[in-house]
Amino acid sequence: MAVIVVLIGCSFVIAVGFLAAFIWSVKSGQYEDKYTPSIRILFDDNKNNTL
Repeated sequence: MAVIVVLIGCSFVIAVGFLAAFIWSVKSGQYEDKYTPSIRILFDDNKNNTL
């Protein structure tokens, strides 16, 4: 029974860590650019076209 309590505690700590990382990424502006990903395929990228 003690193992279950330890596992629940560890999973809670990991979940809080992921939540903190998500909140940090939203506040730092990681999800602000909504225009560029939708048109990125239209740009001609010649860096990978070396023969």
